[in-house]
Amino acid sequence: MRFIFILFFSIYFFPSIAQQSLVGKTEIVKTDNGFQFFRDGKPYYVKGAGGNEYLDVLNSIGGNSIRTWSTGNAQEILDEAHKYGISVCLGLWVGHERHGFDYNDEYAVKAQLESFKNDILKFKDHPALLMWAVGNEVDLFYSNFRVWEAVGEIAQMIKEIDPNHPIMTVTAGIDPAEVNMIKNYCPEIDVLGINTYGGIKNLSSMVKKFGWDKPYMVTEWGPYGHWESPMTSWGVAIEATSKEKAMFRNLAYQAIEKDSALCLGSYAFLWGYKQEQTPTWYGIFTKDGDATQSVDVLNSFWSKKEKNLAPIINYFNLNDRSPNTSVKVKRKKECHFTFGVVDKDNDSLSYFFELMPESNDKKAGGDFEKTPDAISFKILEQSVNGIKIKAPSRKGAYRFFIYVYDDYKNVATANFPFYVK
Repeated sequence: MRFIFILFFSIYFFPSIAQQSLVGKTEIVKTDNGFQFFRDGKPYYVKGAGGNEYLDVLNSIGGNSIRTWSTGNAQEILDEAHKYGISVCLGLWVGHERHGFDYNDEYAVKAQLESFKNDILKFKDHPALLMWAVGNEVDLFYSNFRVWEAVGEIAQMIKEIDPNHPIMTVTAGIDPAEVNMIKNYCPEIDVLGINTYGGIKNLSSMVKKFGWDKPYMVTEWGPYGHWESPMTSWGVAIEATSKEKAMFRNLAYQAIEKDSALCLGSYAFLWGYKQEQTPTWYGIFTKDGDATQSVDVLNSFWSKKEKNLAPIINYFNLNDRSPNTSVKVKRKKECHFTFGVVDKDNDSLSYFFELMPESNDKKAGGDFEKTPDAISFKILEQSVNGIKIKAPSRKGAYRFFIYVYDDYKNVATANFPFYVK
């Protein structure tokens, strides 16, 4: 009885002591083959996703970790993740030169360091914490290499305060010059995080070729990026269907798993929804939380449990032409969209169509973009495998979207870019 009272007294009046007893220590151990995470003394391979939504779904398909880009809402995110047995790679948002941060300004650099120190002290003992990620793509469109000195100082500060969690910095792709700068200016960095999309099949060989001799992680991966996708004749990127994205994710994850020696795991992008080029390009979910076929792919690698599968759009054409043929139509003329849809579970399906002008708010590096307002359109005819609409009356670039839903919160998506002349 006395023991129970002391335990209650400690937890109630000294919660930080109780929390420290639950600290999840993460270590990187050098093995005969390469490197491996150990968490609480047990081998740990990161089967992760970038984002902090739908943790119940992530847990159900065998995912074990999430990655954030900053410490915004960190307490809530860490607590929610811990509830599901999911670890958190907690990001520290290091200022970007392209956003106006000046790494020649010693006062600004010092202030940034001090703000991060507070974050480290606040969250270092949370049991869900896996590791720290110092910055995300600070190398994107930059010219002042002193950013790596700042990253190195932040990493050194973290190491002094929190010896229980590894430290990573995340780059946009990989190149030899940056590898050398990180090795020279950031010796306390334990892991190199690499965001890569179309080039993922060659990533393992490039890591070795460019001389990175510590472990790495694939911190963003997904469909082909919009910058590396085919373009229409009027200069907009052609987006893959949710089926095509799932097929590429399957190949990409096989490439990740092959490098078991140096790669400690990965974070699929994006576990959630966002407008970037289009409302559907990178999100694994729709705005309303419906899951695409990419969730099925991750489940096939992680848990291998049976689940209801997302519908599949095999094709989506306009006037018998595919999206990569740069279709142009006359104003107010008939547009006949055809599609082929299957559902392996033979679920009943519902369809939603949306017409949008091409976005004129396209940014770089994942910066916030405004979603274009949808445009009303007249349906001339609709069937189980097609829909006829009247083209907009205003000249310009548009996209026509199709969403196919089942009754289990799954969805298939596609869009067709076309030009009204």
